[in-house]
Amino acid sequence: MQHLKRWLTAIILGPFVLWVILKGSTLVLATLVSAVAIFAVREYLRIIFNNDSVPVSQTIKFISYITSMALVMGACLGSWQVMFLVLALNLMILSAFALSRFASNNRIFDIISRQVLGIVYIPVSLALLILLKELDGGTLWIIWLLIVIFANDTGAFYTGTFFGKHKLAPNISPNKTIEGSLGGITVSVLAGFIFSFVFFNSLSLALLTIPCSFLMAIAGQIGDLFESAMKRAGHIKDSGRILPGHGGMLDRIDGLLLAIPVLYIYLVFVI
Repeated sequence: MQHLKRWLTAIILGPFVLWVILKGSTLVLATLVSAVAIFAVREYLRIIFNNDSVPVSQTIKFISYITSMALVMGACLGSWQVMFLVLALNLMILSAFALSRFASNNRIFDIISRQVLGIVYIPVSLALLILLKELDGGTLWIIWLLIVIFANDTGAFYTGTFFGKHKLAPNISPNKTIEGSLGGITVSVLAGFIFSFVFFNSLSLALLTIPCSFLMAIAGQIGDLFESAMKRAGHIKDSGRILPGHGGMLDRIDGLLLAIPVLYIYLVFVI
């Protein structure tokens, strides 16, 4: 039943996401990315502060949500300067917050560091999707990114299910296997090569994407394990329940978060 829910959710949401990417303006995509970032940051804060005796401050939540939206809007403007300014303002506001709470909570800097990690981890990575869209052929590259990461997840799942014997990271995610990891990477590289050739009709470009697919698959699996480690440390099974069969928003995009910067850097500096 869980597996069926997973596929039904993908079938329902997939066409909507594709429509936004293909037909929506940059502003429409930015709106969707902002919503995803806010939901993911909300789940991240719940996970990372779950072991604390006191719930995460509402002020920290508010600052995090506003910073997430501002980063995406900065990317929508195509301005790295605005994005860096938003990050600087986030630190300035957090510094003032830390000073105001230090007398009553000498662990305030630990709280601040966790918020900064979340901002870099989630909205900064997602904001790069907006910058990707503005590149030459950016819309197709975003779809290609989603295909490669989906192939990674699917290939790893089915290869691990049928052939998995050796545990990949038993202390973090007991069900993941080395065979599944290799299967995911292989399927990602094949899918990346095939779809880049189909999208751009260039064999030389398709060959250039092979190292990118390989690196993205590894980054996606590291991102998956990183989120699993956070959940295990926070004693939480799923980051949320917003996506039936998938868990939370962060459960669905954990592999994307580290793969997006890989693709952006590869396109800007290699291709």
